[in-house]
Amino acid sequence: MAYENVSSRKQTAMEPREPQELARARAEVVEMVLDSLSPGSRRVYRKALDDFFGWHEAQGRPPLSKRVVQGYKRHLEDRGLSSSTINRALCAIRKLAREAADNALLDPALAEGIGRVKGVRSEGVRMGNWLTRDQAQALLDAPDISSLKGLRDKALLAALIGTGLRRTEAASLTFAHVQQREGRWVIVDIVGKRGKVRTVPMPSWAKAAIDAWAEAVGITEGRVFRAMAKGDRVNGAQMTPQAVRDVVNEYASSLGFDGIAPHDLRRTFAKLAHKGGSGLDQIQLSLGHASIKTTEKYLGIEQDLTDAPCDRLGLRVGPTEPI
Repeated sequence: MAYENVSSRKQTAMEPREPQELARARAEVVEMVLDSLSPGSRRVYRKALDDFFGWHEAQGRPPLSKRVVQGYKRHLEDRGLSSSTINRALCAIRKLAREAADNALLDPALAEGIGRVKGVRSEGVRMGNWLTRDQAQALLDAPDISSLKGLRDKALLAALIGTGLRRTEAASLTFAHVQQREGRWVIVDIVGKRGKVRTVPMPSWAKAAIDAWAEAVGITEGRVFRAMAKGDRVNGAQMTPQAVRDVVNEYASSLGFDGIAPHDLRRTFAKLAHKGGSGLDQIQLSLGHASIKTTEKYLGIEQDLTDAPCDRLGLRVGPTEPI
């Protein structure tokens, strides 16, 4: 990067001399990294890069290199962080190096070396949190629908559990997204991570909850979920992803389901759908996963050698000569 480039010529010309210049240079490079990311990924990458810059500053700002990044990786491992947290940090740093090289702020050979820093191997399958069917039903029943806030919260929880939306997707959901296709209600053209567009079927009970909320407040267009003001009034502003998280936490905590976040309701959707007989490919499409392996991780699926797929083919061969 500008103030870390090993090229002495570039470093002399571009290295910031004052703290304000250093902060400005960092901000510019970070924005290059964040430009192509979704809002959720931007938050994750920004924090990862802020943490890296803090560590880098404490090390005396050595020139960015593969060795420096490996040192930061060891620092994260020594802190006892999970493999997923460390790997996310390394992804952000690799992208930082690529963007810096593409903009002539870092030697491409250095960026290539940083790209070869290996992530941390994940041991076993990280199961995450999810709710049982009874727990999910209790969560859906928790809001007090005698209030506008309760009607909104019930509709929001129904959308999260019933369709597996991410919290950013739920916050950006509009009435225009909710349409009928082939005789059923679906969420059409919802934009997910990395700008991927998908259509998600919606259960009738989730649509009914949204209708009850919309009718009570008299809204038929724009954002489905709105912020609430004091006195049980709608203030007109859309809900933020953080507000979605707060709603989930409020009701989950009241039921003793500690540690449940919106993403856990996404896992709950996948788990309950799979247990109900839905195929992995259809769950993958609803969740918008690029790889079915990601869907398998959500479900905690492991190979079963006792009851294997080959045992369910319904085929046989005739008698054969012994070997």
